[in-house]
Order: sequence, then C-alpha cells, then structure tokens
Amino acid sequence: MLPELTATRYVTPLKEGGSLPGIVEADDDGTYVLKFRGAGQGLKVLVAEVVVAGIARLVDVPVPELAVVRLDPRIARYEADEEVQDLLTASVGTNLGVDFLPGSLGYDGSRPPDADLAERIIWLDALTANVDRTWANPNLLVWHGRTWAIDHGAALYFHHSWPSRAPSPERFAAQPFDASRHVLRDVAGDVARRHDELAARLTPEALEAVVAEVPEEWLETTDELVDADAVRTAYGRMLRARLDGPLTWVPSGVAA
Repeated sequence: MLPELTATRYVTPLKEGGSLPGIVEADDDGTYVLKFRGAGQGLKVLVAEVVVAGIARLVDVPVPELAVVRLDPRIARYEADEEVQDLLTASVGTNLGVDFLPGSLGYDGSRPPDADLAERIIWLDALTANVDRTWANPNLLVWHGRTWAIDHGAALYFHHSWPSRAPSPERFAAQPFDASRHVLRDVAGDVARRHDELAARLTPEALEAVVAEVPEEWLETTDELVDADAVRTAYGRMLRARLDGPLTWVPSGVAA
C-alpha cells in the first residue's frame, strides 16, 4: 500500500495545470506535489495516477514516489487566495502526494532519454491510452540526468464513462493509439518490437498488486460495479484485455 502521511503546511499552488495542484510539506519531513480530490477532474484522476505509476515501475520507467496525504481542514484557514481556499476545503481527507523533485527541469528536448527509455514510455502511454504527452504538454521532467514521467491523470479515460456505461474490455482492447504527436517519437526506435518483453512483466498478479495500491475510498462504485472489489476487478480486466487483445494499440515504429 502507499504510505499514508498528513500535510503539515500548504506551501504554494502550481498554477501551470488546470487542476491547480499545490506544494505541501508532510509529517515525514518530505515535500510533495499534492493532487487534490476536490479538483474538477474528480477522484478518477487520482486513480489513474496511481495505476499508471505502478505500471511504469514494472516496466522501468522512472516516476516519482507516491503517497496518500491527508489534508486537515485547518490548513485552509490560513490561505488568502479564495480559489485555493475553496479547493483545500473541498479536499479535506485523503489526497495524492507526488514526491517533489527539487531542481528538476521541464522536458524541452535538449537532453532526451535514450531510445530504450523513450520506447518504454511510449509503450506505457499506448497501453494506458495516455494522450497527454505531446509538445503541448510533455509531462516529463529531467532530474539528476534522467527523464521522469509525471502527470498521468488523463490516462485510462474509459473509467469516466462508467456511471452510464458498463465496462467494456473489448472496446478498450481494440482502441488504437496515435503516437504521431508523442513528444518522444523522434527519440524512440520501433516500439512494437518491445511489446512482448514489456507485456511479460505485467502478469495478472502484478496488475492486481498495482490496482490494490489505490485507496478504497477513491474507487467510485456504480450500478454495475457495486463495491470496491468490483471496481478493482474492472480495472484489471480492462488492462488485461488490452494486453491480450488484437494489439492494434501497439505503435508500429512511432508514427502509428
């Protein structure tokens, strides 16, 4: 399970993102980028962050460490910005903390990863249907000479339809992925040749362990998915179907 911490101080907002994440200090003396449960995108964004980061670790894509960070209502009282204060008040309880990487730089292509890592990142994004890794929004950091993948809330888009539509593993399995605008398309080699190697790491047991890291209170039930166990099973089935399906989502080269 993810470590559970308590925020001790709200430091500053990060206004680059639409969800208005913020920097907080926690009771482990660490500093985190906090993704708020009360942001407009809702809890499913936090779920996607946890699941995709877990898969990234399995395929050796560097991602910051995650933690569940509890926000006390008293923190909001000392925030002068009304928009931030409203967000803090709406986010009392558990939120997602992403380890802050001090001194990291946003990816601009001047220090690209090697082809091996670029292929892993593109394959990860294709598997999880993450459309948010283009030059408009690279969602990569360079830290200590390595490229780190961040911000995976836009992945696993299928779960946003669950309140009105039952999960469809077959539909997700067949959904193609367009890598032509991916920020690493000119760095990677043939991504398709990496599929068997990377997919072999995502055993049913490994995927189950990844999904198990999501806090139960972030899993939103529906008429079809009546409890947290059913929701976890649905995530596993969707990902398993994509891995075992027709593989139309695997980019051939990097210009699918």
